[in-house]
Amino acid sequence: MATDPITVSVIQHRLESIVQEMGEAMLRTAYSQILNSSRDFSTAVFDAEGRLAAQAEHVPIHVGALPWAVASVADFFKGRIAPGDLFLLNDPYHGNNHLPDLTVLLPVFVGDRPVFWSINRAHQHDIGGATHGAYNPGATEIWQEGIRITPLKLYDRGTLRDDVLEMVATNVRHPRDFQGDLRAMMGSARIGERRLLKLVDEYGLATVRETVGEILDGAERQSRECIRGWKDGVFAGESVLDDDGHGFRDVHIRATVTKKGDSLVVDLSDSHPQVTGFVNSAWPNTMSAVHMALAYLIDPRTPKNEGTFRPVTVKAKEGTVVWPRPPAPVTLSTNHCAQEIAEAMIRALARSCPDRVLAGWSRRFRIAISGVNPRNQRKFIWHLFHARGGGGASVAGDGWETAGEGQAAGGIKFGSVEVAETRFPLFFERHEFRPDSAGDGQFRGGVGSVLELRMETTEPALGNTAGDGVRHSAYGVLGGRDGLPHRYRMIARGKTRVLKTKEVGVPIPPGAVFLVESMGGGGYGPPARRLREARAADRANGFVSARPRRGRA
Repeated sequence: MATDPITVSVIQHRLESIVQEMGEAMLRTAYSQILNSSRDFSTAVFDAEGRLAAQAEHVPIHVGALPWAVASVADFFKGRIAPGDLFLLNDPYHGNNHLPDLTVLLPVFVGDRPVFWSINRAHQHDIGGATHGAYNPGATEIWQEGIRITPLKLYDRGTLRDDVLEMVATNVRHPRDFQGDLRAMMGSARIGERRLLKLVDEYGLATVRETVGEILDGAERQSRECIRGWKDGVFAGESVLDDDGHGFRDVHIRATVTKKGDSLVVDLSDSHPQVTGFVNSAWPNTMSAVHMALAYLIDPRTPKNEGTFRPVTVKAKEGTVVWPRPPAPVTLSTNHCAQEIAEAMIRALARSCPDRVLAGWSRRFRIAISGVNPRNQRKFIWHLFHARGGGGASVAGDGWETAGEGQAAGGIKFGSVEVAETRFPLFFERHEFRPDSAGDGQFRGGVGSVLELRMETTEPALGNTAGDGVRHSAYGVLGGRDGLPHRYRMIARGKTRVLKTKEVGVPIPPGAVFLVESMGGGGYGPPARRLREARAADRANGFVSARPRRGRA
């Protein structure tokens, strides 16, 4: 007997409020800047069958890989999961995205019966490995990228395995911050547990279980109904990365998308062979990128759960950049090539659903700086999340200014300048919009940023860069123009160094200045269709100069 629609709606929104509350608790208790300021984490609830029931609007690339993480833990500990247990995982070859994304998985029991999983996935500011900051552009195998945590039980029937915690914390550079962030993650998951148990207590286990199934089926119907309205056919799309940092240039991702009725088949088999560097994407991350692309194309009111993604079948070839063989390094893949996988799929569908596709968003170009803070003589690791690039335009309007990279879709923030200056030896001399960076079009892309950042260190520091988008910029669609690519420089001791997107161990002298000009988003539709009033507003706001550049279509 089906649950009445009102109860289904109430429980659906309760689940959504639970994952949102989990996220708010995480934001307020995490130690690291990358979490409590930039919000590089996600929360989710799965049912006992390992189906995604609800996720918060955090970082899209995180959640799509979680089904493989849940399955990995459930399979490894089959028959050995009990009330009070809590699990850790970060290995991408065991269901994770990449090593920096540590995952806490908490089984929620009613009596002796598991009914839910409460999950937090959060990017750590360091995860060990050969260099600081959780990204190693020099890595040629995954062991150089950090500690690999296969399914691991941290709490056993309510008792902390302190020996295990000590082992993990010993393998990262800042164990205090790591343990603080881990406790925040566990606290977030336990809030989810308490709220889920309260939900079951209010409605009864049978009703909640049945309702979750109906929520997933409802999302599937909505997703299929949207897809059904698109044009049938076989469509091809491609997106290209600059390089892998080890000699491979123009790393291509190719998607052939077959749309028939209410279903999609996404074939990635013609993508570039796996490469030496860390842009390879483990299978769970690739699946997450495909699901992310679909989420961007369907009605935004459709819940994003397991049912939403049932209409999509994914094919690929092992040994390619989208399905590498271990021990290939993969750490950059949550940015690149995840974004390019989604872009190839979206570009393919531009002829199938032109009113749904979006132009290219900025690519990620991060800098991780390790040094000593002269104010307290403590070592620090700081990740550049400021100077965000622009979002891509769509039929809905102009792209968002400085929204960041496409794989996060605005979910990651750059945080307070003043707080960053207080916590780290940094001085932001300039942080503003980058004029003329956005791709022109009927709707223009979002503009990027200009940042002048002075290091207030007194000892030499080291920097690692990790990203893409110096050669290949954000693409325009349906006649829209491309955005400008990134341009990152460091000025020190009278010399200017142009920063590559994938460097390790860049010397940073005291007083060095970073001059960052970030990518603008791609435009949508022919520029000739842009309204005069919109162009006047762009000039008035400083988004374009009096004589804007001419970009390519």
